[in-house]
Amino acid sequence: MRVEPFGDQAVRVILGDRIAPSVQKKIKQFTERFDRQPFAGFIEYVPAYTNVVLYYDPVVVIRHGRKDLPAQEQVCHYIQALLQDEEKEKGQEASRRRVRIPVCYGGDFGPDLVQVAACHNLTVKQVIARHSAPSYLVYMLGFTPGFPFLGGLPEELATPRRKSPRLKIAAGSVGIAGQQTGVYPLESPGGWQIIGRTPVALFRPESNPPTLLMPGDIVTFEPITEAEFNRIRGQKS
Repeated sequence: MRVEPFGDQAVRVILGDRIAPSVQKKIKQFTERFDRQPFAGFIEYVPAYTNVVLYYDPVVVIRHGRKDLPAQEQVCHYIQALLQDEEKEKGQEASRRRVRIPVCYGGDFGPDLVQVAACHNLTVKQVIARHSAPSYLVYMLGFTPGFPFLGGLPEELATPRRKSPRLKIAAGSVGIAGQQTGVYPLESPGGWQIIGRTPVALFRPESNPPTLLMPGDIVTFEPITEAEFNRIRGQKS
């Protein structure tokens, strides 16, 4: 673990060097500790696969801290002290929410499902069964607001991105790219292989937090019919 400058108003806390559930656990525990013990001048943090970037207001840091020490140095000292508590919490499990996401696979909702099945010599039903069987870990959010990068995709479903990205992918589309799966919260361009769509909104700007999922959550996908998709979507309107 180490803390390093990230511009003049942020620091990066590196908690691992590989994509792994154990590293995500450290990130989750660190951000939970930080939620309980923020410092004056803190603005926000952004978790990634192996690190967390914390943004701060240097004027506020100095106003509430030492006048003879640069803000960045004060923030680094604060975080180092926080990281020393890591040993005290070693072995404790990070709190994790479990979220079920209904998905209508194939057809117009999943135009790449047949191609993904053919790529792996599987039937469409086998792809759906394998994709909806695991519990996925939300490693981080990014790309667009609330887009979850999910780890835990079965190796037999790992599929390269499309050679030609689409200019428009519908909100709620469920895709595969390499060894990851994810859900598009908003209509946007994208190159992931689209295999289904959920009627559940992942980006909720009227809510706090504005995203359905957060890093560290556990996600499962539940296959539904097109009629169930329309019923759930109708309940939202």
